[in-house]
Amino acid sequence: MKKILPVGLVGAVAMALAGCSTSPADAEATRTSTPSADGTRITLTYDGGLLVLDEDLRVVSDDPIDGFTRVNPAGDGRHVLVTVPEGFRVLDTAADPALTDAVFPADTGGHAVVHGDRTALFADGTGDVTTFDNTDLDGDELPETTTTKSEAAHHGVAIELEDGTLLTTIGTEESRSGVRALDADGAELARSEECPNVHGEGAVEGEVAVFGCTDGALVYQDGAFEKIDAPTEYGRTGNLFTTETSPVAVGDYNDDEDSEGYLLHQIALVDAEAGEYTVADMPDGVGFTFRDLARGPGDEAVVLGSDGSLHTFDETTGEQLDSFPVIDAWEGPTEWQDAHPALKVAGDVAYVTDTADQRIHAVDLTTGKVIASSDELPGVPNEIAVA
Repeated sequence: MKKILPVGLVGAVAMALAGCSTSPADAEATRTSTPSADGTRITLTYDGGLLVLDEDLRVVSDDPIDGFTRVNPAGDGRHVLVTVPEGFRVLDTAADPALTDAVFPADTGGHAVVHGDRTALFADGTGDVTTFDNTDLDGDELPETTTTKSEAAHHGVAIELEDGTLLTTIGTEESRSGVRALDADGAELARSEECPNVHGEGAVEGEVAVFGCTDGALVYQDGAFEKIDAPTEYGRTGNLFTTETSPVAVGDYNDDEDSEGYLLHQIALVDAEAGEYTVADMPDGVGFTFRDLARGPGDEAVVLGSDGSLHTFDETTGEQLDSFPVIDAWEGPTEWQDAHPALKVAGDVAYVTDTADQRIHAVDLTTGKVIASSDELPGVPNEIAVA
């Protein structure tokens, strides 16, 4: 394990996002059977629309929207950020779901990362990072924001820790090399450029930040960066899934630089506390994509396999714990933006999109039983966010 010490104070991820667009702010939405009380809300995109479903998987709003659109939770348990040409538009998923007029400006809005009460938005077109207190989201008004500029525009990501430290990627339009840490005033505290093609991020137990690289993972703790090497010379971790109660970050893993397609067959387990990087295998012949990983109620890894089943793994040992059939077997997408089955977990419940039948299913992870299924949706579900 290599350690990069903090540097002196200085003045102030492998798949690029496709362009996104949406309908004008005054587009009318179709609303049906709006419940009187709030609960879990699921936001789904499809070709031409943006859906909000209630906890019973009933459609409660359907907004027209154009093109491929990304959706991410804003962090307050109520709002969702929708990528639009102008940036990140705020969707209110409460009792009467509606796209608001509030838009966080961004040139080519990319990743939105929530950590505690802070949300960090990355603009790939400029490298600007916009951070805000997500508890201040309300109506059509934007909360107070802070903007931090990158050294160059790139497909990047940022995360703000509780002490105000901002961790943001280093890169150019051609490549990405690492991460730098900035204090609340924008002064550089430390940096590491030992994370080629940096992509994917998260904070594990103890507010230790982890980033994925093509040769392992980069960890930030106690004011310094540490590199944890992958078990193979090329070992790409592209997306990470973390919890506040486990020192292990779970990610996708690829040890074949020349592999084709988007199906992966191994899971990365990065133990930031022990400084160890191990790999777990999916069942023979079963793959998954970046949309099919999550963490369960006991911090276990949950994977939606191409066999249509949910597979759970111990996040420390990589041992497979269980398998639950949910949907029919499916094939990997031709392009990463193409609609294909996706997974999100909230508490004990896993939400699985079924692109073949145009439905979504809720699965109780404590029993493996499907507890609810939607009616046929207006279109094939693609992106998903749960609030």
